[in-house]
Amino acid sequence: MDELNKVSKLKANSAVNMPIIDYRARLAEQGLTREQVIATERKLAKFANTMDSLVRIPFTKQGMGADAALSTIPLAGDLAGLALTSYAFVLGRQLGVPAHKMTPAVRLALIDMVVGIVPGIGTLLDIFIRPSRKTLGIVHGHLHDEYGITETMHMDRPFLHQSLEDKQQHSRFWRNPIIAWIYLHIPDILGLIVIVVVGWGLWAMLSWLVSLFGNTTGFG
Repeated sequence: MDELNKVSKLKANSAVNMPIIDYRARLAEQGLTREQVIATERKLAKFANTMDSLVRIPFTKQGMGADAALSTIPLAGDLAGLALTSYAFVLGRQLGVPAHKMTPAVRLALIDMVVGIVPGIGTLLDIFIRPSRKTLGIVHGHLHDEYGITETMHMDRPFLHQSLEDKQQHSRFWRNPIIAWIYLHIPDILGLIVIVVVGWGLWAMLSWLVSLFGNTTGFG
């Protein structure tokens, strides 16, 4: 029991001695407000989604976007993709992310360009090599550590998040957590419905073909 009390006291003392981080002061040093940071990160998330995951597998972040489409155009499309991806780096720098933190994303963008030159295979690999989303992850990690911003919904569903935010300013209905969740996940719900309907259609067609084969051949 004495040992447990000692451990509890040590934890309490360490919690008291932990420095309190003034995130507002850090934001002020960068000439930013919390609202501006979230708005800029949402802008970056919109860009990342457009480039790397415009069409997604329901309830996941995996998909494909404009970058993969551009890679179907030999060389010119890959150079255009690299040029567009640089916009993500610019937004990251605006939020005070140091250049050295952006290095992995820049390296991935260069790999994406080189790999994309290979016809067919390059386009396929572009689905998994996603420099803009890599940049978004780096930026969010920096914002979390430096400014204490932990929210993710504005970056997970940036287009719908902004639309929902506008609606919530004019109606309490949209502030209901359940309604807000459903609205933000409309693409996932619709995608899931499409998958179920297509799956059911394929199963019905397969069953019909098996039945037709059985009736025709007598093996039914």
